[in-house]
Amino acid sequence: MTGGLSHIDAAGNAVMVDVTGKDVTERTATAEGRVVMAPATLARIAERGFKKGDVLGVAQLAGIMGAKRTADLIPLCHPLPLTSVTVELEPRSDEPAILVRATCRVTGRTGVEMEALTAVAAAGLALIDMIKAVDPAASLEGVRVLRKEGGKTGLWERAS
Repeated sequence: MTGGLSHIDAAGNAVMVDVTGKDVTERTATAEGRVVMAPATLARIAERGFKKGDVLGVAQLAGIMGAKRTADLIPLCHPLPLTSVTVELEPRSDEPAILVRATCRVTGRTGVEMEALTAVAAAGLALIDMIKAVDPAASLEGVRVLRKEGGKTGLWERAS
């Protein structure tokens, strides 16, 4: 490990972290992001007014699928046997946006932060794909880890 970066070796090469010596523990991570859109688009989602079908249902499924495929998308991630993935989509008329929140769980030697982040990103991108014809300015913003638990570091929560 070089300069605190766990995926860089002493020679500066990218490496997959060796987790062989880590304890097997229950690990959980929660991430969130927002798909910001026009107020009329949010209202149309609430009215189920899209020909492509259930916009939120498709986005939720995409998030779950994304979490399961994280190691295929992020080169140095370990493939993990996820025990649970939840993706929640909450319309927020005050923003206007859809809040996307994902929680992933595993019993293993490494954390699931990347899986939670990937779930949020995949759900958000699927949502944008569903609405882009009527709202090309929709954007996925603020994707971040909120909380992680398990392993050597224990509990970590975002301060704000």
